[in-house]
Amino acid sequence: MAFVDLLTVQTYGAEYGEGVATFTTSEAFILTIIIALVGFFVQARLQSVFKKYSQVMFPGGLTGAEVAEKMLRDHNIHNVKITHVGGHLTDHFDPRTMTVNLSDSVYSSRSIAAAAVACHECGHAIQHAQGYAPLELRSKLVPLVSFSSSIATWVIIGGLMLMAATNNEILCWIGIGLIATSALFSIVTLPVEYNASERALAWLESSRTLQGAELDGARISLRWAARTYLVAALSAIATVLYYITLVTGRRND
Repeated sequence: MAFVDLLTVQTYGAEYGEGVATFTTSEAFILTIIIALVGFFVQARLQSVFKKYSQVMFPGGLTGAEVAEKMLRDHNIHNVKITHVGGHLTDHFDPRTMTVNLSDSVYSSRSIAAAAVACHECGHAIQHAQGYAPLELRSKLVPLVSFSSSIATWVIIGGLMLMAATNNEILCWIGIGLIATSALFSIVTLPVEYNASERALAWLESSRTLQGAELDGARISLRWAARTYLVAALSAIATVLYYITLVTGRRND
């Protein structure tokens, strides 16, 4: 759920749902603010690191797309196509079309940052080829998360109204379950992203594509990128905890 949406519901809880069992509304608000501030810092730091290493040229003079193609070939993967997508850091691997999609700042760039990102996305292609379990689980969760995220807010609102009128909590818990699927998705995403970065760095080093300070630059870039997923997972967990305390707190009123 978006940060603004969460603040809206927290305001509702402050007015109507004091007496939360585990967290007070103010404590939940402070927790959310802290996580949001950490998220803003991590995003800003990622942009700064990417900008820094985007100015450090790749020693071999290859573009992000060319590095990606080389990594896939070295892993005997020949059914994945490297394509270009618009935007900044919108890079992703799509198992449905078997494409590694590289953004404007990566596809034709000859920088260390571009090489790191391109290899990270190839790491996902290798995971797919090798049947990496967390990636397969995340893929299976995508339709459920897409559905649940589209209706969770309305189910929670309806559940709070029903609970206020009849003390029946069932709809609230259904809504919390829907929100929890997003948290589960974020948690499952962590090993997928960290493993993709590990695969990228291992290949860059073993193939001697990058060495020394250049390899360290790629490692730093991917490390900060991974931290954005960690913050997202913490935010998702905090959201679930907030709604649980909101419902249990109203029960005890």
